[in-house]
Amino acid sequence: MRIKFHRVEKKVEPTFRSNHQIKVPEVYLIDETDEAIGIVTIEEALERAHEVDLDLVEVNPKANPPVVKIVNMNQLKYEREKMAHKQKMQQKKVETKNIRLSFRISAHDLDLRVSQAEKFLLKDNKIKVELILKGRERQYPRKAAEIINGFVTKLQTVPELKAEVEQPLTNQGGRFTIILINKK
Repeated sequence: MRIKFHRVEKKVEPTFRSNHQIKVPEVYLIDETDEAIGIVTIEEALERAHEVDLDLVEVNPKANPPVVKIVNMNQLKYEREKMAHKQKMQQKKVETKNIRLSFRISAHDLDLRVSQAEKFLLKDNKIKVELILKGRERQYPRKAAEIINGFVTKLQTVPELKAEVEQPLTNQGGRFTIILINKK
């Protein structure tokens, strides 16, 4: 059987048309000092840009007539890349941490898992609490649900946290899972 690979399309960043790539007869010109000149012919705009040794760059191609600006093309690209990088760095990535409980967990181990979960929630991570039933333990799904609900209530009694259930308790073939978050 042949495996089909799907190509992931890369997001293409809009490129600016500059200088002789602009193919319209009239443009709205903004000069290098951000002063609006007005509607001029493309030849006159190119001549003004050439006089000050800068590029004529199409800023808004959808306007009628298109808006062009006299700028340094490399500087414009650099500023756009810098701004995109800054936005990417400001995005917050929420991680999901796993905590696994067992059917025969002792009180001390449960307290240890609660303190672990508390640390994760204080760092603004999500928590996936998981309990897997093995063998004859599968006969007692209510007991497993009680263990997980007890874990959640212990977390909700912690004063610094506002632990809330993001995804309710689910049972998939002896695997109980619940996802918790810290609401501020």
